[in-house]
Amino acid sequence: MEQNYWRKCGVCKKEIGFNGVYQKCSVSTCRKHVFCSVTCWDVHLGVENHRTAWAEEEKAPALAQNDKPRRRIVSTPSSSAGPSAASTGGSGSNSSDYPVDVLIVASKLKAYVKARADMNTSGNVLEKLSELVRGLADGAIDRARADGRKTIMDRDF
Repeated sequence: MEQNYWRKCGVCKKEIGFNGVYQKCSVSTCRKHVFCSVTCWDVHLGVENHRTAWAEEEKAPALAQNDKPRRRIVSTPSSSAGPSAASTGGSGSNSSDYPVDVLIVASKLKAYVKARADMNTSGNVLEKLSELVRGLADGAIDRARADGRKTIMDRDF
């Protein structure tokens, strides 16, 4: 199925066509969101509550730019215990099947560690904890699936 638009608005889900004008948030962490109008960006601002932000007008790429094939890296699972082995939790899923974003809120974790032990937190801790959380979630998914449910619950952990 061929897509005849570039992306959809992050708020109203209206299609943004190729070579079309769109708005994006000036905050670097919100760059994945695009908006069809300043009004939709304003709705986003109300939800995200950025301290200082503005809408930046951009032009969507042409269709020819999106026709290029995407590069995919396919590898076989190794027997060594690496990040992908720890995060799959034995479910057999390929590491490219799911997002590998950081799942931990840095400010909350750092505040907890500071309050609990008056210690600082290294930046690498967030990635390692995310791997552990993914492994726990994969196990919970397997247990819920074995029970015939499509919702993981606290008892699955």
